[in-house]
Amino acid sequence: MSLKIENTDPQIYFHGRWDTSPGTWWAGTGFKLHVQNLHSLALDLGPHTTSPLTSIAVSVDYNNFTTVNVSSGTNVIPVRSPSRTSVVRINVEGWQNNRMNLESLALNSGASLLSYKPSELAFLFIGDSLSAGQYIPMGVDQAWTFIVGERFKAEHTVIAQPGITLTDVPSYGNVHGMSFQFFKTEDTGYYYTTDHNYTTPWDFSRDKPTPTHIVIHIGANDASHPVSGDEFVQVYLDFIRRLRRIYDRQPIFVFTPWGWPAADGEISYYYDGRYEQIVVMSNDKNIFLVNATGWVSWDDVFPDNLHPTVAGHQKIAGEFMNWLENRGLKPESQWATPVLA
Repeated sequence: MSLKIENTDPQIYFHGRWDTSPGTWWAGTGFKLHVQNLHSLALDLGPHTTSPLTSIAVSVDYNNFTTVNVSSGTNVIPVRSPSRTSVVRINVEGWQNNRMNLESLALNSGASLLSYKPSELAFLFIGDSLSAGQYIPMGVDQAWTFIVGERFKAEHTVIAQPGITLTDVPSYGNVHGMSFQFFKTEDTGYYYTTDHNYTTPWDFSRDKPTPTHIVIHIGANDASHPVSGDEFVQVYLDFIRRLRRIYDRQPIFVFTPWGWPAADGEISYYYDGRYEQIVVMSNDKNIFLVNATGWVSWDDVFPDNLHPTVAGHQKIAGEFMNWLENRGLKPESQWATPVLA
């Protein structure tokens, strides 16, 4: 006999953005389980799950994430844990085809759910393809955003969509910009989803936990349309003001572009000087400029699309971690929910 856990069980720790079905939106959305006497796990997924499959990433006891393809119906998840208590972390990898409609869980007989205690450190990353992990095998789970969260032993949410602008204009298949979509439950894939082609306001009280640090890397797609520098600065400032109504005290880190490298060593940038202008004009002493100039070279990107490779994302993560640590933010010494052997 297995133990059935309904999706309404309060011991399931949902993170990211879920709709009421409940179903996932945005890369990296998922849930965490703290389980006593775990030997087997299965997910029963509903009809709103991406067909024919969606790729999820699974980590047991804080080991590396591995990819498991799941679909509507019952899906057995590999969980090899010799510990008395185990932590299972599951999230959708993709920036598209990333809907997981969780109906229930099945644990082995004799297992029981315990409370998951989140880290006190929580990152919120906001961006485009350069933050969502486009073109790399495990998507967001190999992106610099995710890596930073993991290395700091922090909770982390990535609200990022390839091709998206900050300005609310259509861009590369996105019907809205981040200045609109960030405030919605759904990512821009909603537009192409026949069973959910509408948006709902995101209830920010559902953020788990409330972010302690906010990181923004965006603008490449605005520059390609092109949105003028003056307009981009105004849209960015308006976006920050709206964020401040929700996150009134958190430090906000504004990335400059690391640019588009070329084989000859040249690097092209966009909105030169504008990010500095945004930080100054914000008149907010808790907004900081992250100068990413020189972080990425030709060897760090795919030659055909100039997006970071797996190694490139690891390099960026290392650079940003050094930047944070030089300013006094240190990784947690251990995960907040322990694994008991």
